[in-house]
Amino acid sequence: MSLIHPLAYVDPTAEVGDGTKIGPFAYVAPGTRIGADCEIRAHAVIEGPGTTLGDRNVVFASAVIGGPPQDVKYKGEPVEAVIGDDNTFREHATVHRGTKGGGGVTRLGNGNLLLAGAHVAHDCRVGNGTILGNNVLLAGHVVVEDKAIMSGGSAMHHFGTVGTMAYIGGLSRLVRDAPPFMVTEGNPARTGKVNAVGMARQGIPAERIRILQRAFRYVFRRRHATWQQAFEALARDGVSSPEIDRLREFYADMARGHHGRAREQDRH
Repeated sequence: MSLIHPLAYVDPTAEVGDGTKIGPFAYVAPGTRIGADCEIRAHAVIEGPGTTLGDRNVVFASAVIGGPPQDVKYKGEPVEAVIGDDNTFREHATVHRGTKGGGGVTRLGNGNLLLAGAHVAHDCRVGNGTILGNNVLLAGHVVVEDKAIMSGGSAMHHFGTVGTMAYIGGLSRLVRDAPPFMVTEGNPARTGKVNAVGMARQGIPAERIRILQRAFRYVFRRRHATWQQAFEALARDGVSSPEIDRLREFYADMARGHHGRAREQDRH
């Protein structure tokens, strides 16, 4: 059975899983679903309809999950926010539902940590195991891939992508995609080195990190006129690894516009 404090409001149409605790003055809106063994703490808000949380999520005080999108084109259409399992939303974190023009769904995967004041706007897609630091801002349609870390106060422009295992420095202003496995920081943000510490913490072998550091000089030190030439040179020199393959795919997607507005057209 769920444990609902008598001072909480849970709409009769909301679905609440077994073992979920809902604290005083929390609000759970009509048409929402909360999985098993979640913890919705005092003054937290689960907006809806169309908001779904999986199992073992923790929502701290004054966080708002599933609020309507901050988009002037939104006119009350049925849209969703779909949250996976084992996520933590600290104080004042916000996640908004999608928009009709963006596919109608904002998605977060599993095991993500959103620190105080972090904001995930409409139609974003956040993968698994990410960390969004205090007051991180994701504009609409942003993609954050698995195990990326965005430090406090960093902000990503609409339609941008943060690659897997990327590390974004604090207070960075990102107006273009941030490549996977790299440290990107500044205003405007620039890619400066391989995220060797983060990759090691994720169990990437030291030899593969060294190979990627060698590849970094080809791609980011402007030894070649274009990124295509850089990867061709890497292939000729026999420098290869799964991370280099992923980095090449990322750049190819950027060139095809899949990380910009054109990506939205591909999704629908």
